[in-house]
Amino acid sequence: MSNPAPHPEVLAAFEQAKGFMPVDEGLALYAAAVEAAALGLPLLEVGTYCGRSTILLAAAARDAGVTAVTVDHHRGSEEQQPGWEYHDAGLVDPELTVTAADGTRTVRMDTLPTFRRTLFAAGLEDHVVALVGRSPRAAALWGRPLGLVFVDGGHTDEHAGADYEGWAPHVAPGGLLVVHDVFPDPADGGQAPYRIYRRALESGAFAETSVTRSLRVLRRVADGV
Repeated sequence: MSNPAPHPEVLAAFEQAKGFMPVDEGLALYAAAVEAAALGLPLLEVGTYCGRSTILLAAAARDAGVTAVTVDHHRGSEEQQPGWEYHDAGLVDPELTVTAADGTRTVRMDTLPTFRRTLFAAGLEDHVVALVGRSPRAAALWGRPLGLVFVDGGHTDEHAGADYEGWAPHVAPGGLLVVHDVFPDPADGGQAPYRIYRRALESGAFAETSVTRSLRVLRRVADGV
C-alpha cells in the first residue's frame, strides 16, 4: 500500500516555501503526520524556521480535524547565524541590527514574519498554533499527549537533547517520534540528531518504522524515553 500524498496545492506550497527539507523527506513526514493524526491528537514540531514542514503537518491536521503546533524562538539556529552555512541575510531584522563604533555589527534573525506569510499563502493559518519561545520552556508547560513529535530544532547536543527530553515523553502510545537530519556518518552532518535517535531506540520505548534519507520515523511501543 502506497503512502498518502498531499494535495497538489499543498505540495506546491511546500516546494515554494523557504526551507531545507527535500521533497522525498517531506512526503515521508506527511505520511507520518497523516498516520499520527488518526489518533485524534495534536501534531507538534520543534523548529519552525519559515514554515516549510509546517505546511505538511497543518494539511494532515486539517484533514483529520486536529491541530498542528509548531515551536520556535524564530531567532535562527546556530548554523543560520551570520558567517555560517545556512545564513540567509534576507531574514535579518534590520530594526534589531546594531553597529558598534568599531564597525562590529550585531544582528538578530527573525523568521516569524516569513513563517506567517508562508502559512497565509498556503491557506493553513487556522490549523496551526505557533508557540514563539524556547522549546524547553514550552515543553515544561505542555500537559497533554501528542500524536506526533517532529524534532527539527537546534543541532547541538544541548538543544537536540533538550528537545528530546522535553517533548518525547508526550508522544502517546502508538504515536510517532520523527527526527530530522539523522546522519550516522559524521562526514555527512552533525551528530546531535543521530544521538537522540539512537537514544530513543535504545530506550526500548520507540521502534523504527521508516527511513527516508535523514528522516527517521519511530513509533512509541512502550513507556519511557
